[in-house]
Amino acid sequence: MTTVSSPLAGRAIGLAAVPDPVFSGAMVGPGTAIDPVREPSEAVAPVDGVIVSLHPHAYVVVDESGHGVLTHLGIDTVQLNGEGFELLVNKGDTVVRGQGVVRWDPAAVEAAGKSPICPIVALEATAEALTDLREDGEVSAGESLFLWK
Repeated sequence: MTTVSSPLAGRAIGLAAVPDPVFSGAMVGPGTAIDPVREPSEAVAPVDGVIVSLHPHAYVVVDESGHGVLTHLGIDTVQLNGEGFELLVNKGDTVVRGQGVVRWDPAAVEAAGKSPICPIVALEATAEALTDLREDGEVSAGESLFLWK
């Protein structure tokens, strides 16, 4: 059982509320989403593991059981070409839950015309594999978002 923690402070809103059909339809995988607080912050590792994919707007951490967790910082933020995002680790690095991965500013993302909503997705999982899924309420970075069986 893997506990997936929130990489950000904000409000849990669930994947269905993400303004992107790929995420809201859980085509990437099940999970939830965070509407982040609008202040510069660090998006942190949601699990202990290895950074297997790293872009300014998104990263994947794979834990020791092989579970890959995607954190996507905003919607269509790839179009910002990394502007306003600062990588704090490198692909291949081992990270611990709560360690900073990307520094960013959700308010700047919003000002650039993009949604700052952040999907947190269990890659290659089934919806049945997730329990205790947070889809509403305020969350702090490091608080549990869901359990992955």
